[in-house]
Amino acid sequence: MTRDSRAAARASLRDHGDTAACSVEYGPRPIDHGSANSVSQTVPRTSWTPDAIPDQSGRLAVVTGANSGIGYVTARELARCGAHVVLACRSRERGRDAVERLRTEVPGARTELRMLDLADLKSIRSFAEGWSHDRLDLLVNNAGVAMVPFSRTVDGFESQFGINHLGTFALTGLLMPHLLAATDPRVVTVSSEGQRFARFDMTNLNAEHRYRAMFAYLQSKRANLYFAMELQRRADIAGLGLRSTAVAPGLTRSNVLTGGPNSTRGRAYRILTRLLLRIAFRPTPEGAKTSLYASTVPNLAGGSYVVPDGPFQLRGEPVLRSRERAIQDSSTAQQLWVLSEQLTGVHYSLPAEPSSQK
Repeated sequence: MTRDSRAAARASLRDHGDTAACSVEYGPRPIDHGSANSVSQTVPRTSWTPDAIPDQSGRLAVVTGANSGIGYVTARELARCGAHVVLACRSRERGRDAVERLRTEVPGARTELRMLDLADLKSIRSFAEGWSHDRLDLLVNNAGVAMVPFSRTVDGFESQFGINHLGTFALTGLLMPHLLAATDPRVVTVSSEGQRFARFDMTNLNAEHRYRAMFAYLQSKRANLYFAMELQRRADIAGLGLRSTAVAPGLTRSNVLTGGPNSTRGRAYRILTRLLLRIAFRPTPEGAKTSLYASTVPNLAGGSYVVPDGPFQLRGEPVLRSRERAIQDSSTAQQLWVLSEQLTGVHYSLPAEPSSQK
């Protein structure tokens, strides 16, 4: 983007109520791949806004579920700061509308639309096989569904586990060669602080015995966190420069409760849900902060879990959460990884343990 187009973008965003300005150039810099629990990685409790995003020129990003909500804001802000952003969307019509809107709000934005349905392994493979760029710098695993009526994906998986976790797992694995072709690749996976209340049952991940929408959703979000942490652990063992992080957006207005399978629910559900979103949930740009933080902060350690710093992590500014049970539960994360490879047929070829020293 040129200086004039970036200035026009800022003016356009002011008209839309979101002002921001990218800061310094994004480029090679020392990366601390140490523990996310170290003191040096503590995020100060000060207001962080997209104003602080470094210039993203030269970065190539994929954002799933980018046609609305947190995904759209994430894609827009990355594009506004110079990144080439691929909006991965399930609906071609809604995806086109999102690209048109983004280009209106950010004149000169470098964007493209690609079809992706995380409920269909064939669609996921098609997306990866059709990748035409020489690398991928950033993958934001944002797409998902929440508390939907019981259904199964094309491949027979319970929809929340299948879309939120298995689809994300398969997509990341199939794009891994392109990520590793980048000099500083990142994978950001959107979880939820609701995962703290999950009853993670390895014997009922796919609703083999019973289905409760809320429990299935929380379990899928715990799976997202396990995946992000285990990906980092295996990347570290392999000596790769990839950084995998997880984020929680907090209570945020988005269509995750009203779109997708939930769009077929009754009128009373839709009215009550929209009323709840307006009263209790914060604006979408606030919820996108943790995703943008994890995507762009230069020296953020791999294995970080970024959450809002307010009460119960429901709202607030990005901060690292280190005292989290799931982050330390490597045993369950490894079991889930093996099961996910078996169910999806996608194998990462990353070692589970360091090679023995002779």
